[in-house]
Amino acid sequence: MGKNFSNLKVILVEPNGPLNVGSVARLCSNFEVDELRIVSPKCDIFSLEAKKMALKGQKFLKHCKIFDDLQKAIFDCDLVLASCGRIDVNINKDSFFVSSKDIFDWTLSFKKINNLAIIFGREDRGLTNNELLLANKTFNIPTSHNNPSLNLSHAVSIVLYELNRSSENNLNNELKLFNLASSKEVHDTFVEIDEMLLRVGYLLKHTSKAKISKFKNFILRANTSKHEINVLRGIVHQINWFLNNSKKK
Repeated sequence: MGKNFSNLKVILVEPNGPLNVGSVARLCSNFEVDELRIVSPKCDIFSLEAKKMALKGQKFLKHCKIFDDLQKAIFDCDLVLASCGRIDVNINKDSFFVSSKDIFDWTLSFKKINNLAIIFGREDRGLTNNELLLANKTFNIPTSHNNPSLNLSHAVSIVLYELNRSSENNLNNELKLFNLASSKEVHDTFVEIDEMLLRVGYLLKHTSKAKISKFKNFILRANTSKHEINVLRGIVHQINWFLNNSKKK
């Protein structure tokens, strides 16, 4: 599906309904997804119910990868997108939220993306703020304000359909080189930034998470490149070197 990317991963976080998991496996077959990944499932994903719903997608159940942590499920991916139904959570008031159509038009404007991941949250409460910050981009599916929540498998079907349609519509467009910093590169950089700022007293332990989240959100919205994140990380390394050596004098 689509010439602009390869190795599409659909990632479900803590699904609690085997019927939903089976339906998503079937959708993976319908839309030529490369792999289904599941983080800490709360149901029997290999149950008869799941297999009956999967039909020709049973191979995705059989070969799905199971992780105990979302970070582990996404850190081999170059671009990570997260579906979110909550557009008013505190951490995302200033986030670059776009519709599913817009996010895929943007995604497919690049020449080549290896290992594209799309994350879907829990049926009852979606993804946490910290989980959303693991994604390069977050988007929502516009629905009625009176009933904004979608069934998990329905959300997956809409997203994969929009991705497929955007792929077909972008075949003749002039494409840009993809060079965004990966989710892992951003995460690793901010682990070091957090430690450094705690060390120099700029951050306090009880407020560091909120402040770092705002900074990380800014970096994600800025479409930071691999080169730019490496420059930022180099600055952090140099400051740490100075701090370590100044104490020895």
